[in-house]
Amino acid sequence: MDEIFLMNNVWIIVCFALVLLMQGGFILLEAGSTRMKNAGHIAGKTIFTVGIASLVFWAVGYGFIYGEGNAFIGFSDFFYGDFDSVVDGLAGSVDFIFQLAFAAIALTIAFGGFAERAKLSAYIIFAILFSALIYPVVAHWIWGDGWLAGLGKQDFAGSTVVHLTGAMAALAATIILKPRIGKYNKDGSSNDLAGHNQVYTALGVLLLWVGWFGFNGGSTLEVDGAFFGYVALTTQLAAAAGAIAAMLIVTMFTGKADVPTMLNGALAGLVAITASTAFVDPWAAVLIGIIAGFIVYFSMLFFDKAKIDDPIFALSVHGVCGIWGTLSTGFFATPALAEMNGGLAGLFYGGGFTQLGVQFIGVTVSGIYAFVVAFIILKVMDKVMGGIRVTEEEEIIGLDLSEHGSYGYPENLKSPVNKEEQPGA
Repeated sequence: MDEIFLMNNVWIIVCFALVLLMQGGFILLEAGSTRMKNAGHIAGKTIFTVGIASLVFWAVGYGFIYGEGNAFIGFSDFFYGDFDSVVDGLAGSVDFIFQLAFAAIALTIAFGGFAERAKLSAYIIFAILFSALIYPVVAHWIWGDGWLAGLGKQDFAGSTVVHLTGAMAALAATIILKPRIGKYNKDGSSNDLAGHNQVYTALGVLLLWVGWFGFNGGSTLEVDGAFFGYVALTTQLAAAAGAIAAMLIVTMFTGKADVPTMLNGALAGLVAITASTAFVDPWAAVLIGIIAGFIVYFSMLFFDKAKIDDPIFALSVHGVCGIWGTLSTGFFATPALAEMNGGLAGLFYGGGFTQLGVQFIGVTVSGIYAFVVAFIILKVMDKVMGGIRVTEEEEIIGLDLSEHGSYGYPENLKSPVNKEEQPGA
């Protein structure tokens, strides 16, 4: 068997493991950004729904994306099980497992809009429907044999396919679930329902940052030529620039170097460079990251003013910066890299508005589709299930106890003790 073929497959399996490990980053990020009373629930539901996403992707998701079909959807390769096929220079099973990890990430992003107030049953049902009806359609349009791929849409690792799709589903959820108890006052002012552990949040961001090298680097699908090294370079530069830019802008406007904003700036740079990492020069990657760091700060303020309660800032980090990242290739894609990776050169490299127009069409239709379908699904679920939000009492108690009967930090849960049984009583 060809040595390069074997190395390609080993590389992609390693990248699959890195992308799967990003779920650990999301657990720490979401748990750290929310209240202690929901930490165990957040950790548990993340693992459980990754399991659901995996089974649904195996049953129908992969087939809807990459199966033979039409410009809208694929219709073959359901219940995937080939052991001897070759896809994009990889063993079919290796390609499958790598793509599965991306589908699971999109779902986890979507669940950012559910945080601290949705029933566990809502997570379960939505995980199935999102993994079957929302993510695969957008992925087929852009990464499969879909109509946006035919237009030359540039989205190397998923600023639109993964991040924007998940964020638009999260937006639908935040609108239907409404804000958490105590988030907004009657006069419209906002209260800071601060997360309980910034160390968790920072460690979560670091795990995501490391995992992103599998996310973006693995999307090269090969080791030949070591182009994944260039992708890693642009990824690192954008993340670094996003963190610095966000810290500078929040300090400028508030006088304080707010840590959560800086962390979101790093993620913003990562999300933004995900579409363009294989298309742009290093200097452009830095600029893309800087703009993402600025955008995420003002976007967070915008959604808060609009009374859209987004506990982990999924809408700003993954949605708004996903849009910016997708459009950025239409500005900065170089002729040589566009020729290598698909599409046309960007506006600033003499390509005119053609590629930028394709990018705009791509984010618009993908975002609208993900939002509308997610909203319809959640609205129907809300009616049929008698509400997808927990009761006021359950929300105040916390989802650890109300949904699972245990506490994420059990040593902090005081149990009534019979005084007669206490030593020295």
